[in-house]
Amino acid sequence: MARKRKGVPRHGWLVLDKPGTMTSTQAMAKVRWLLKGEKAGHGGTLDPIATGVLPIAFGEATKTVQYAMDGHKTYRFVMKFGEATDTDDRAGRVIATAPGRPTDEQIEAVLPRFTGMVSQIPPQYSAIKVDGERAYDLAREGEAVELAARIVRVDSFLLTGRPDEDHAEFEVECGKGTYMRSLARDLAVALGTLGHITVLRRLSVGRFNLENAVTLEELEQIIAEGARDPDDLLLPIETALDQIPAVDLTGEEAQRLRHGQGVLLLRRGDLARLEELRQDERDAGTALATERGRPVALVRLDGAELKPVRVLHV
Repeated sequence: MARKRKGVPRHGWLVLDKPGTMTSTQAMAKVRWLLKGEKAGHGGTLDPIATGVLPIAFGEATKTVQYAMDGHKTYRFVMKFGEATDTDDRAGRVIATAPGRPTDEQIEAVLPRFTGMVSQIPPQYSAIKVDGERAYDLAREGEAVELAARIVRVDSFLLTGRPDEDHAEFEVECGKGTYMRSLARDLAVALGTLGHITVLRRLSVGRFNLENAVTLEELEQIIAEGARDPDDLLLPIETALDQIPAVDLTGEEAQRLRHGQGVLLLRRGDLARLEELRQDERDAGTALATERGRPVALVRLDGAELKPVRVLHV
């Protein structure tokens, strides 16, 4: 006999303004418990000290988590010059100091080096796996972790404030896999000193932003008062799929996909749909199939056939 899932079958995204007192997994678990969701996942890990946008997927939305993680991101952070920590943020212990304090002009002159396609080595304390183990677990056990450099995309890196000579505020727009702690660390070294992040806040992930975010305290109050249906807090599943093309299907075509069958686009009226999908470069070969605007499945275009990749049962 199949084991029955516990919880309410909710489908969609809740945007949490994560507090800086817990991990992303802990925050997700708390939200899932509050909403009594039977299945949940989050769209991109935030460091424990970080606050801000943490998209949390419920039900069928968990099938689109990868697309949320791939989304364009915006961060704001404050860094402190003169001290390096083992975690590259204030959570770690100071491992080295340096006297240098750059001027605004020196910072502005170096920032262009860190925009575009940038090579960076992730922090030792990161979730990257090394021989099957998380890097942060190895680092906590005192093992020397050697992480390979990776190429990331930084679209914008701006100096936005200077509270004092020891600190500087920045705003960054970037692509998938960019570590703010690495940016801060490497920027300090390029300026002839050391540095680490003291404050980190994520402002957006794709279409998820602080404008549609809720704090844990607000969520707890909403649930306690019972004046709103928790489902009203959820954004549609397709919110995470902005970066892939969509194709609308007939009821018959949608039904074929729901049963795991492919859909051939061979009629004259299908030519425009095929051509649009082939020319759309937002995601190679993957699209969102909809019926009257409602999501049906993630599909792959194979020649003239749409093949289901993940069927969305909503």
